Amino acid sequence: MRITYSPCPNDTFVFDAWAHGRVPGAPELDVTFADIDVTNALAVRGEGDVLKVSYAVLPWVLEEYALLPCGGALGRGCGPLVLSRTAGAGGSSLTGATVAVPSERSTAYLLFRLWAADAVPGGVGEIVVLPFHEIMPAVRDGRVDAGLVIHEARFTYGSYGLHCVADLGEHWEHTTGLPIPLGAIVARRSLGPERLRALAEAARTSVRMAWDDPEASRPYVREHAQEMDPAVADQHIGLYVNEYTADLGESGYAAVRGLLTRAAAEGLVPPIPADALRFP
Repeated sequence: MRITYSPCPNDTFVFDAWAHGRVPGAPELDVTFADIDVTNALAVRGEGDVLKVSYAVLPWVLEEYALLPCGGALGRGCGPLVLSRTAGAGGSSLTGATVAVPSERSTAYLLFRLWAADAVPGGVGEIVVLPFHEIMPAVRDGRVDAGLVIHEARFTYGSYGLHCVADLGEHWEHTTGLPIPLGAIVARRSLGPERLRALAEAARTSVRMAWDDPEASRPYVREHAQEMDPAVADQHIGLYVNEYTADLGESGYAAVRGLLTRAAAEGLVPPIPADALRFP
C-alpha cells in the first residue's frame, strides 16, 4: 500500500508501528516522505493510495479520496501563528502587508484568511509562498512584513527575534468553540469500503500502540526529525497527537465541516456535498 506522509514527529509517531510491520493483519506499507504541500498536490493529481493532506485540500480531492476517521491532526492550542518583527503589533499592522505563507492550499492559509477578514482593515497586500523553513528567516531579514508558520515554529520563533501577531488557532477556537482541523488522512475510494475500513483500523491501532509504548517510536521519530531538539519533538507530538487522532468523533467532523463551510462562504474553496465526509 503506497502511503505518503511528512517526516514531522507527529506523523512518524503515529505510523511507526504500522510502517514497521507491528500492526497485526495490516497491509504492508511502501512509505514516501514529503512536505504537506507536495502531498496535497499528489492528492489533487490522484497519485498514491493513502496520503496525509491538509484539510483545506479536501474540496478538490473528495471525489477520488475518502477521509479516514483517524490518523490525522486536530487539536486545541496548536494553531498556526502570524509572526512579525514588531512586538505588540496587531491585525491593523498587516493592512497592505506582504505576508509569506507555506501554501495557499493549507488549513493554515484558510485560518489566516478567515482571521484577516475580521482583523485586518482593508486586507493584506501580497501573499508570497515560501518553503516552510524559509519563512521565519524572511521575516527576520525584512524580505516580507509577516509570516504564517506552523508546527514546531510555535516553540522556536523567539530565537529569530520575532513576535506573535495572532494565534490563529486561538481565534478559531474562540469564534467556533471547535478544535482546529489541520492534517487529514485520505485513502483512494476505489479500494472499496472493506479495505478502507481495514486501513482506518490499522491507523487507529498504530496510534494506540504508539501511546502504549512511546519509546518504541523514538528511533523512527529521531531519524526523520532532522536536527529538531528531542524536547521540541516531544512537544510537537504532544500537541498534534490526541484523541482526535484515534477518532475524529462528532466534534472533529463538526470542525472539518465548519472550516470548509466558512472557507467556501468566503470564496476560498469550492463547496462540498453534504455527505462528502461520510466514511464508508
